[in-house]
Amino acid sequence: MCTFDQANLSLEKMICRILLLISLNCVCGTFVVNVTQTSYQAEENHNITLEWMFTTTADTSTDSLFIFCEMSTAHRVSVLFDLREGYVVPESRDQHFVGRVQWDKDVLRDGRLRLHVSRLRTEDSGWYLCDVRTNYGVDFGECQLNVSAARDGPKPERDNTARRGRVVLYCGLGLAAAAVVVFLYLLFVHGLCDEGFCLRLQLGLKKCYRSVS
Repeated sequence: MCTFDQANLSLEKMICRILLLISLNCVCGTFVVNVTQTSYQAEENHNITLEWMFTTTADTSTDSLFIFCEMSTAHRVSVLFDLREGYVVPESRDQHFVGRVQWDKDVLRDGRLRLHVSRLRTEDSGWYLCDVRTNYGVDFGECQLNVSAARDGPKPERDNTARRGRVVLYCGLGLAAAAVVVFLYLLFVHGLCDEGFCLRLQLGLKKCYRSVS
């Protein structure tokens, strides 16, 4: 059976939830950070552009922006991008992304954050979160990137010229040997050569064939 104290506690929790929802709606209504895509697919060694959009005002200036982006997995968190009052802080960037992340400064005042990640690795797979702070609001957006291993390229075609030449040679030798055998057979049948001569000639032909094969 519910007591008076339990009823009050439940009422307080409900009021807190309502107030929280109202406050979130108010904040989200003035400043919002969204992603253009919630999920990205890419291949190893390729490049990709990740993009976030945030609410701007008439007097939005890059000097008033604080942007902090990180990549997280189940095993680690790596800083991807750190912007403070319009200036990038390169020393805060994780070694994993050094030299591989570029950004478009020109579109930042339009409420767009574009990060270009080059030479992708399979370890770049994870969740990418960017937190944007201004003098009129704070919010964040995140997306997922999955980098697959590079596929093997097409195998080069073998040069069959030499092989075709050997086939033609063998065919020619085979026809020549058949003609010689027929010729020797006719000579032997008509008694124009003895058996020893024919055998020696056949052995000579076999040695010639082995030397070219």
